[in-house]
Amino acid sequence: MDSKTTAFYNRLKTELGNTSDWPSEYLYKFIIPTDLKKIEELENAFDNMGAVIKTHKSKTAKYTSLSINVMMEGPEAVVEKYIYVSNIEGLISL
Repeated sequence: MDSKTTAFYNRLKTELGNTSDWPSEYLYKFIIPTDLKKIEELENAFDNMGAVIKTHKSKTAKYTSLSINVMMEGPEAVVEKYIYVSNIEGLISL
């Protein structure tokens, strides 16, 4: 991970720690090319966590947005999940 990415995640951890009481629900938002394997891989990353996942295809169906609402233990867990899913090709975290 490069230094800009590390700095971003460190800032995110700090902000989440200052703005929320933990454990807390967290809303992840992603955009991914509409590829069933990639979407399934992303959904599986939140399997057995009680996540509520909503998907919406773009007008052209080229991309799919996913909103994933899940109870997380703390800022570290939120960031760890972002890092875990970041290896999915074409994934954009919002």
